[in-house]
Amino acid sequence: MDNFLLSVVIPSYNEMANLQKGTLDKIKSYLSKKRKNFSYEVIVVDDGSDDGSREFVEKFVKENHNEFRILKNNHLGKAGAVTSGVLHAKGDFILFTDMDQATPIEEIEKLLPYFNNGYDVVIGSRSSKRRGAPFTRLIMAQGMITLRSMLVGLNGIKDTQCGFKVFTKKSAHDVFSKISKIHHGFSKIKGSSVTAGFDVELLYIAGNMGFKIKEVPVEWLYVETRRVSPIRDSLEGLLELFKIRSNILKGIYS
Repeated sequence: MDNFLLSVVIPSYNEMANLQKGTLDKIKSYLSKKRKNFSYEVIVVDDGSDDGSREFVEKFVKENHNEFRILKNNHLGKAGAVTSGVLHAKGDFILFTDMDQATPIEEIEKLLPYFNNGYDVVIGSRSSKRRGAPFTRLIMAQGMITLRSMLVGLNGIKDTQCGFKVFTKKSAHDVFSKISKIHHGFSKIKGSSVTAGFDVELLYIAGNMGFKIKEVPVEWLYVETRRVSPIRDSLEGLLELFKIRSNILKGIYS
């Protein structure tokens, strides 16, 4: 599978710590080595950062404008940022990944071959191997799997929450257009939000539209972040699952 355009979408909200570690340089270094196999574009979606990271990305993009660009959003949360980036992407295949690179960009090599087998969406999976993750995160993950299976389904997928997912151009356009319409383009928020329900909703919509989904194990290493609150995020995730269940019963995803 050669000579295609890969779009890489990276949401960014107050990511100065990760940016200063050189995450964009690492992504650029890897992708530049793959030019003989495919061309690429990287879209960093700044989600209303106020820690200097927007300016940092602007400077990086100015120096690497041929392959990198920045979208500047109001603070809509990760779901809104990813959706905005994907709908602006031009690629034949569109990956969204996290700035912390807990799943390294190199793992894309494990996912791309499955598109030759007729899959429309290929997602990274941490399975039970979540290196470095604290016990509370493991409990949260297992709880999410159990509740999601009960309320939403997606029983053939173990890990809906890994932030490393690739879509074909058509599946990306159809799924993200649908989710944007459902959420009315997303609303401005305050503070950070992990939006656990977003990934579940994406995959439910994709499956409901008839797109074939493949889950593939990837390398993943826990990266410490102050944005994760076990109690708050578990409660928000539960509420989001109930909302998705309600939407299913109302036929909103049909």
